[in-house]
Amino acid sequence: MIFLPPGIDLATALLLIGVSFFTSALTAAFGIGGGVAMLGALAGTVAPNVVIAVHGVVQVGSNLGRAILQRKHAHWPAIARFLVGALIGVALGAWLFVSLPERFLLGTLGVFILVMVWVPKPQIPGLSSAGLVVGGAFASILTMFVGATGSFAQALLLPLKLDRKGLIATHAVMMTAQHLLKVIAFSLIGVALMPWLPLIAAMIVSGFIGTVMGTRLLEKMPERLFQTILKVVLTLIALDLLRRAAGLRIPGF
Repeated sequence: MIFLPPGIDLATALLLIGVSFFTSALTAAFGIGGGVAMLGALAGTVAPNVVIAVHGVVQVGSNLGRAILQRKHAHWPAIARFLVGALIGVALGAWLFVSLPERFLLGTLGVFILVMVWVPKPQIPGLSSAGLVVGGAFASILTMFVGATGSFAQALLLPLKLDRKGLIATHAVMMTAQHLLKVIAFSLIGVALMPWLPLIAAMIVSGFIGTVMGTRLLEKMPERLFQTILKVVLTLIALDLLRRAAGLRIPGF
C-alpha cells in the first residue's frame, strides 16, 4: 500500500498501531515500560538501520500527549536540568553513534537503576541537581544506541520524592524533549524517516488514546501501591539490562 513504508504489510502496520495504544496506556499509568515494549515490537518488524529513529518519533508523540495531559503536575526545575544534560548527551551520541560497546552501556544503566531504587542517598546539597544534568547527558547518549531509556530517567527523579502525578508528568516532559532531540540528530546524520511518517502518525494517534486511558487509571491509583509497583518494575528492568549486558539468554526466547 502507498501509505506503508517498505517491508511493512497491512497486518504488521495494524499490529504496531495496536501496540502503540497499549504501551502508551502502560506508560501513562506507571511512567515506564511502554517505551521498552514499543521498542521490542519495532525491533521485530523494522529494519535495524531505522528502528531507533522510528521509535524516537513514535515516542515523541506518545510522551507529548502524556506531557500535555499531565503538565500541571510537572516539576520544571528538574526538567530544565535534565534538558541541559540531554543537549550535551545527544550531541555526543550523534558523534559516537555505534562506536561504544552496547553491553557496557546496558550494564552501567542496570547498576545505576538498582542503586537509585534501593540504596539510601546521602543528603548532599546539590546532589539531585547535578545528578539530573549528568544523568540527562548519559541517558541521551544511551538513547542514540538502544532507544528506550525511560527507566533510567525515572530513576533519576526518585531522589526528588515527587508524588506519583509529579513523577509521571515530569518524566513525560523529559522524555518528550529527549526523543525530539534524538529525532533531530538522526535527521541531521541522514536517517531517512519520510516513508514512515503516515504509519508513525497513526501510531501517535492510537498512542494518545492509550495515554488518555492510562491517565484515568493513574488518577484512581493509591500512592503507596504506585510506589511499590514502580520499584518492582524498575528492579525487573534493571535485572534484565544486566542479563543483556552479560549476554545471557532466557530459555525459550
